[in-house]
Formats: sequence, C-alpha cells, structure tokens
Amino acid sequence: MQDLDFGGGLIYVRAAKGDKDRATLFPRSLQGELKIHLDKVRAIHDLDIAEGHGEVYLPEALARKYPKASREFRWQYLFPSKNFSSDPRSGLWRRHHVLESGLQKAVKTAVERAGILKRVGCHTFRHCFATHLLENGVNIRVVQELMGHSDVKTTEIYTHVMQKDLTAVSSPLDRLSL
Repeated sequence: MQDLDFGGGLIYVRAAKGDKDRATLFPRSLQGELKIHLDKVRAIHDLDIAEGHGEVYLPEALARKYPKASREFRWQYLFPSKNFSSDPRSGLWRRHHVLESGLQKAVKTAVERAGILKRVGCHTFRHCFATHLLENGVNIRVVQELMGHSDVKTTEIYTHVMQKDLTAVSSPLDRLSL
C-alpha cells in the first residue's frame, strides 16, 4: 500500500527487472476505484488481524528492525489472495498476493470477451503505455525513466511502432511570418 502515492500520482515499483526500484505514473482516473478497492482490502485485513493472522512476509532485516510492521496495513498486498497458505520461509499461515497466473488468466478472458483477435497479454499494457506516451510527445528520456530502462536504446524500440502521421507535421518555415 505504501507504494501508492495518490497525491503525487505515482506508483513505486520495487525490485523490478534488474532488482531496481522505480516510479511510474498512477493514473488519476483509476484512483477513485482503487480507493474503493483499498477499503475492501482493509476490511479483509482487519478481519485477518482479529482472527490472529494478517501478517505479510517482510525481508529479514526490516522484520528485525520493525517487528510489528508485518501486521500494519501499509505493508499489506494491494491484491491479496482469497485464501491463506503456508509461508515456506516461516511455516506461518499468511495471506499472500494473487498469483501472476491469475492476472494473466483474467486478461486472457477479457481479451476473448472483447473479441480482440490479436495476441494480448499483460506485457501488452506496458508496450502500449510507452508507445502512447511517445505518440503524445513525451520526451524519450522521461519515458525511459518511467519504464525503468537503463539504456535509451531499449526505449527507442517503441518509436518504431508509433503511428507516424506526416500530414500532422508542419514545416518550421510555415511558422514564420514572412
């Protein structure tokens, strides 16, 4: 939960590819729905705490420094699993996060229901995000940072699939008053 910055419009992605942290955009258009979701997650967490559960796994050094943090709401998963399972590290029954495969299955179902014939997966959203930013004139270095690319050449790949409308471009000479 603490990786959501509603005021700043950012989501902090922890230990992403290359084990690096980064910030990316948190669309204001989704914040209302996400607040409703968070209320539901808080209710689940409160019930879990009342029943003697409600802890999440924290890295060892963090758990040692803040022994009660694993029960705090801000450390809980944004998308918790429906069921408890045994934590292989400690043997404790905990509510973990939903599995990636569950999200992948939900995307596949949505694509089929929408009648989309192209191959679409979770990574497609990332690809579209970068492409649309570039099409809207966002500086490639900003897109590079939002995507977490260490090399701008990786980000440049997205420029090849952009819709290039040369008729929308005007010559710099047309802006001069002669």
